[in-house]
Amino acid sequence: MDVPSDNNAAWPYPVTYGNELEVEADVLILGGGASGCSAALAAARAGARVVVLEKGATRSSGAAGSGFDHWMDCPSNPASTVDPEYYTRMPIDDYKGGYGNYISTYITARDSYDVLLELEQLGMQVRDVNDEFVGAPFRDEETKFLYAYDYATRNCLRVWGTGLKPALHKALRRNRIQLFERTMATSLLTETGATGSRVVGCTAVNVRTGAFLVCKAKAVVMCMATPERLWIFSSELTGLVGRDGPPTNAGNGHAMAFRAGAEFARMESSTHEEWGGATGIGTVMFGSGSNFASWYPCSIVDANGKEVPWLGKGGQPLETVAERTHPRPEDGFFHLVLGPEEGQAPSIPQLIPDLQERIERGEYTLPLYANLPGMPAADRRAIFGLMIGQEGHTWTIYRQLTQAGFDPDKDQLQVCERGNAPLGWRRLRYGAMTHDWTLKTTLDGLWAAGQQVFDGIGVAQACSTGRWAGTHAAEFASGIAHAPIVRCQVDAEKARVYGPVMRDDGVSWKELSGGIAKVMQEYCGDRKNETLMRIGLRYLEELKEAEATTLCARNPHELMRAIEALDILTCCEMITHASLARQASCSWLFFERLDFPDDDPAAWHKWVTIRLDGDKVVAGDLALDYAGDLERNYAHHNLSSVEA
Repeated sequence: MDVPSDNNAAWPYPVTYGNELEVEADVLILGGGASGCSAALAAARAGARVVVLEKGATRSSGAAGSGFDHWMDCPSNPASTVDPEYYTRMPIDDYKGGYGNYISTYITARDSYDVLLELEQLGMQVRDVNDEFVGAPFRDEETKFLYAYDYATRNCLRVWGTGLKPALHKALRRNRIQLFERTMATSLLTETGATGSRVVGCTAVNVRTGAFLVCKAKAVVMCMATPERLWIFSSELTGLVGRDGPPTNAGNGHAMAFRAGAEFARMESSTHEEWGGATGIGTVMFGSGSNFASWYPCSIVDANGKEVPWLGKGGQPLETVAERTHPRPEDGFFHLVLGPEEGQAPSIPQLIPDLQERIERGEYTLPLYANLPGMPAADRRAIFGLMIGQEGHTWTIYRQLTQAGFDPDKDQLQVCERGNAPLGWRRLRYGAMTHDWTLKTTLDGLWAAGQQVFDGIGVAQACSTGRWAGTHAAEFASGIAHAPIVRCQVDAEKARVYGPVMRDDGVSWKELSGGIAKVMQEYCGDRKNETLMRIGLRYLEELKEAEATTLCARNPHELMRAIEALDILTCCEMITHASLARQASCSWLFFERLDFPDDDPAAWHKWVTIRLDGDKVVAGDLALDYAGDLERNYAHHNLSSVEA
């Protein structure tokens, strides 16, 4: 293949387009975030030869790369008063209408404490070893663990999450796991070269040199991020891509797995983007990050010092921090989720829902402030010193405030008012691959973890499912031989990948990304109907047949962005097909169809699935509770304790 190697003299790295490297692994891990690193370590401990591909730098990549402040879904810790089964079922049944992943949630609930102890052994700080919070109501004096949100049932811990990725990265090196950084996976290779057959490896491209990589593997664990930049894109503001993930989260894993024939669920579920979070006016925010989780339960006052009330699940006033952090017996436990849809009870304390109206009546005077000095000292120090000091999106601003002389013992912090994004600006809400109890997908040889598991959220879930999937993938790999790579499949992918650098002129990745976002805003936005979505599919197809075939890249970075734009296009087609398939509205999934306004009718109380069969998108369905008996299935598939 004749590919130019020096088409951009200003590029700071040697460009080696067309150069091909072949590697071999028992278990191939795609993605070096929290789930990918955990999967790699688990597979290596099981005796597998492991290769990891990561588009960025493993030491800092992924949603947890810059830090996090809480370890959710941990009822297995010794101080918790809720058992894993109740913890799994209650929020799904009560707050999500049954629309949750019982399998991954239960695995996390059972395993996350053991995973946390493993991370502690690797060097991450997970408890108050320096005794900064002795006597605090959220501290267990025996273990020195700090608990968040729910001081009574103690199912969520405060941790020093900035140490996670450095610790995992060192562990990868220590275990001599072969790591390819700045290497972007582009396609899954299958045993026959056709959609739906066993996954036997992948192709990839180095995003600095442009070199091509072919990896042969007995088992593959997909640990890549959920896609951003689907409805939202600005060619000038690189951060304007969505609230939860970095701009590199382009749905590469979703697109690769879909093209290979894997089945997906919940792809129709998306939420309207909001500036300031889903919890409403009065939430402490910095414009990004977990504004509610990090500041919970901070007191809010108006310009005159009048406190804004918090309400419990039953609508009762919560006047003290103690009341906000201790659920009533009838409320079960506080489960940190986004604010409820209309008609759904909140799972956690909320500020009064009519705050905006009260401000307009003059009952409260803007601006509002986070009243840190008015809080108990331990809670104040935990919020400002620990929580936002560790949360990846907020610690830089914490540092700036501290350097500027902000004193939480004396100073209040102004609260920004929530603002809604333009109509149609949305983000995907936890759509990903379906799987069995081993986290194997519908494709032989392919496992999912982290955000590749549908309804997957949180670092504890990422690490726990990564460990689980890596262990099972290694067991599978130990019993089979390598399958040969279908060379024509590799050659076809190589031609596709290098297409943009073969052109001297054409459409830029920014132009294509902007066009895709516009189609999604207009034809698969807040409110949907069949006519709009079919028009949208036609426009997406036209983009694929016209603009996408003229993509031009001047260097390996632009090549990476071009491939991302193509994968975003695939993800948008998936979302639109799934939205067409669900012929009913569903507030639990934040899904509204104007032509099917009935909310969650019994006939549609199920998962809608989609997959690619050849070149045809096939819709199906899956029972919401397909996981079956949680304890029995967990025990049967837990390789560390019970023979399968």
